[in-house]
Amino acid sequence: MKFGVVVFPGSNCDRDVMDALRDELKQKVIKLWHKDSDLSAFKKEDCIILPGGFSYGDYLRCGAIAKFSPMMKSVIEFATAGGIVLGICNGFQILCESGLLPGVLLRNANMQFVCKNVFIKNANEEAIKIPIAHGEGRYFADEETLENLSTQNQILYRYCDKEGNISSNLNPNGSALNIAGICNKNRNVFGMMPHPERACSTALGNIDGKKIFKELFSIN
Repeated sequence: MKFGVVVFPGSNCDRDVMDALRDELKQKVIKLWHKDSDLSAFKKEDCIILPGGFSYGDYLRCGAIAKFSPMMKSVIEFATAGGIVLGICNGFQILCESGLLPGVLLRNANMQFVCKNVFIKNANEEAIKIPIAHGEGRYFADEETLENLSTQNQILYRYCDKEGNISSNLNPNGSALNIAGICNKNRNVFGMMPHPERACSTALGNIDGKKIFKELFSIN
């Protein structure tokens, strides 16, 4: 498996993702420029990552301009054909704007930028500590979509405490159902607001992000 990391004007976590995958997890990584469109080097079992940052300055809505880039048109085709795509923070916003994932990311409920460590968990695992850094991380969708996400096990991660308890007061941005990450019905497109790439180095005192990459991609 190899990874392609898309770099948009305004991306600021692309190097973090590449370093985490290449240096900490020993994976092959290729940088992809937003004005290019060639994904012929990637097979369906490979993964394209949309990193965090402020693509195109976050003008209009976050991710609203990035979805029109040449590379994103190819990413949409890649995902539609079954290729694996992960969007982190701004990348999650781009996936929702492009229609690859349902719902939308709105301004945080407290109307402030939030930057801190939080705990998240999936349905089966213990809580893991991962950083967040966003101003528009409040996941919102209509009731039917939220019901479908729940019944079809498309909610990847929810905000919780360090014991794994989930409640509204542990929600850092007001997301519906404490949602921190979701996937599509085919389980090949993933989006999450927390930054696992910022929790992969022992020098930073937290390597819980490795668990997320290993869990999503079966990295040894």
